[in-house]
Amino acid sequence: MDSSATQQKNKFMKKPVRAIVAGAGKRGAMYASYGLEHPDRLKITGIADPNPEIRANLAKKHQLSDHLYQDWRELAEQERLADAVIIATQDQMHLEPAIAFAKKGYHILLEKPMAPSALECKAIVKAVKEAGVMMAIGHVLRYTRYTQKLKQLLDDGAVGEIVSVQHLEPLGYWHQAHSFVRGNWRNSKLSSFMLLAKSCHDLDWLRYIIGERCLSLSSFGNLKHFRKEAKPKEAGDALRCLDCNYEAQCPYSAKHIYLDRVLKDDVGMPVNVLSPDTSYASIEEALRKGPYGRCVYECDNDVVDHQIVNMLFEGGKTASFTMTGFNKERPRETHIFGTQGEIFGDGEKIEVFSFLKDESRLIDTRMPANTPLKGHSGGDYGLIKTFVEAVATGDAKKLLSGPDESLESHLMVFAAERARLEHCVIDL
Repeated sequence: MDSSATQQKNKFMKKPVRAIVAGAGKRGAMYASYGLEHPDRLKITGIADPNPEIRANLAKKHQLSDHLYQDWRELAEQERLADAVIIATQDQMHLEPAIAFAKKGYHILLEKPMAPSALECKAIVKAVKEAGVMMAIGHVLRYTRYTQKLKQLLDDGAVGEIVSVQHLEPLGYWHQAHSFVRGNWRNSKLSSFMLLAKSCHDLDWLRYIIGERCLSLSSFGNLKHFRKEAKPKEAGDALRCLDCNYEAQCPYSAKHIYLDRVLKDDVGMPVNVLSPDTSYASIEEALRKGPYGRCVYECDNDVVDHQIVNMLFEGGKTASFTMTGFNKERPRETHIFGTQGEIFGDGEKIEVFSFLKDESRLIDTRMPANTPLKGHSGGDYGLIKTFVEAVATGDAKKLLSGPDESLESHLMVFAAERARLEHCVIDL
C-alpha cells in the first residue's frame, strides 16, 4: 500500500464521517444505525423529520440534542454540518433536498428511487455532477455477498456467455397489502408507480449482472385484485377489518397481518410501522383509526399488484422480470442461462450447473447470524459501509454505481411503465 493510501486509511480509522439525516423513518434510521454499530466510522450530526416522535427517537439513539428540525430545509440552511447527507424522504420529495444538499457540498446517499420522473432524475444527476460530490442510490441488491459472488462467477465465465435471464420478485401477499394497498406506496400520485417504488433496484440489478445496456423492452401488468369490484359479497359495506364479519376468512385481514403477529411477539416489520408502541392495545387502536386497518378493497390504491417486463440487452441477451404480490414471503429467485451452463440463485445460495461436466455445485453466501443490518440479505449494510468508506477516502470508485449508471437503470424503469400503459415496445 502506498503512503497516500495508508494516510487515507489511517484518516478513515481515526476520524468518523459526519452525516445528517433528512427523513428519519425506517430507511433513514436503518442507514444511520451504522453509526451505532461503528461509531468510529460514522457520526450523525443532524436530523430532520416532520414527525416529532420519530425525530426524537432517532436523536436519542444517537445522543443528539441539537440540530433537530422538522423540515429538511432547516438543515440545508445551516452552515455545513457534515460530510454527507442521508436522504430518505418520501419518493416525491427527493428532488429539492438532493439538489440543495449537493450545492452545499454534501456527498449524498439517496434512497431509491432517485425521483418519480425521468426529468427529476436527470436534474439530480446534473446537480451532483456540477457540485462534484459523490452520490450513491439505495440500490442495495448490488451490495450483497450473494450478488458479488454471482457477478464474480459470471465474469469468470462459469456459464459461458449469458443468453437469457429470468428474475422473480415474489413480493408476498401481506407486504403487498401493507405497503402497496394500505400503506405509503399505495397511490402513484402520492408516491410513485409500483415498478419504480418497489422494483427499480431489480431492473438495476439485472443491468449490473448482465453487464450490458438495455436496448428495448415491453411490459404488462395491472391492478387485478385489490379494488372494490373484487370485494367479497360477504364483507358487505364494512370499511375496516375490525368491523367486518368476513374478516376471519380474508387472508388480507389487518387482524391477521398485524394482531396475530403481536400475539406471537413478532413486532418488527410490519407491526412497528403502525406505532412505536407495539402492545396489542396500541396496534388495535392503530387499526381502528389509522390507514392500516382499512379493508384492502376499500382503499385509495392504484398501483399494480402484478407486472412483467421483457428486455433486450446488447449482444442479443434477453431478460424477463416478474413482480407479484400473490405468493408467500420468500426471497427473489433468478435463473441465468448461458452457453456453457446455467445458474439458479435465491439471494442466499447459488447452484451452478456445468454442461461440460454434467454436474452441479452449490455455493452458500448466507450472512453470519450475528451480522448487523441484515436487511436485503446484507445489502443494506454493504451499501452504507461502502458509502462511508467512499466519503472517508474520497474514492468514488468504491461505489458500485455512479450517477450515470443509476440514471440509466431508472430510465429503464420509466420506459417499462410507459410500455405497460401504452401497450408497446420502447426502444431506449
